Amino acid sequence: MAEKQNRQRQARILRDFRKIHRWTGALLFVFFFIISVTGLLLGWKKHSNGILLAKTHKGTSTNLANWLPLDSLHKRACYHLHKEVSPGLSLKLNRIDVRKDKGTVKFVFDEHYWGIQLDGATGGLLHVEQRRADFLEQIHDGSILDHYLGTSNGQIKLVYTTIMGLALLIFTVTGFWLWYGPKRMRKT
Repeated sequence: MAEKQNRQRQARILRDFRKIHRWTGALLFVFFFIISVTGLLLGWKKHSNGILLAKTHKGTSTNLANWLPLDSLHKRACYHLHKEVSPGLSLKLNRIDVRKDKGTVKFVFDEHYWGIQLDGATGGLLHVEQRRADFLEQIHDGSILDHYLGTSNGQIKLVYTTIMGLALLIFTVTGFWLWYGPKRMRKT
């Protein structure tokens, strides 16, 4: 009698896990699809022949003593952005990426997906890049909604990553049990 009740309890748990697994998958399918596609693309970004992420071009000197001051380089990057892409683009910076070993400084702008690579020593333009990988990353982690809706502290990204992380944890636990539960039931 106790064995039958134990088996019924295991079967009920298995049914409950199957429901949780199915409903979580159905509700979050689109988000899982987006995360998987963007994750694959981000994993391949350095091997995309410049489509997703431009290669870092080499400057003339890796000796920082020979480099122009950052404020001069910044002015040149802004000039090249307006000259090469569009004079109407915002000049607000997201970050400055100094690649000493390559002699290069990358200026990544905040309100659009453009970057400028300059030679650190001469200030010469090395490359103008559309930063598709940054766009994909923002889709991947949900921060694109913070970007377009103007939220201040990444609240949407935090909620999104929490929900998706918990959903993945639920999928892992319920998926394992959906695999292991029937094996366990057969043994008893």
